[in-house]
Amino acid sequence: MRQWQQRESVPDLYNLFLAAVLFISPWLFRLTNGPGKVDLWVTSAIIGVVSLAAIIAYRDWEEWVNVLSGCWLIASPWLLGFPHTRAMHIGLGIGVVVVLLALLDLFLHYEMRHPELDDHVAAGPGPEGAPR
Repeated sequence: MRQWQQRESVPDLYNLFLAAVLFISPWLFRLTNGPGKVDLWVTSAIIGVVSLAAIIAYRDWEEWVNVLSGCWLIASPWLLGFPHTRAMHIGLGIGVVVVLLALLDLFLHYEMRHPELDDHVAAGPGPEGAPR
């Protein structure tokens, strides 16, 4: 079983925290926009469940779902008709962070699965510019 202290689990923990903040944000910030509140609740539930699943048993598709959920948070104010509201600002801010954390998690897991790439880059070119 994976340890919680692994650096690859940290972005999922942050996304889980952001999902909780996103879920309580309609009450925390007294949002009155109906579609905005429902969008934040549904998207936070998706991000939370997927992040928890990634902590328990990591798969790449879970991070791609979080990337898509973050992109949805960024685009949904215009698609659902609540631009220029507090719900839009909350969705944009948290959406950008969720996308960045999911991409960071994908990068960290890729780096962990392919350590030979780090060794080749760190070694640099051989004598007289020839690759090693």
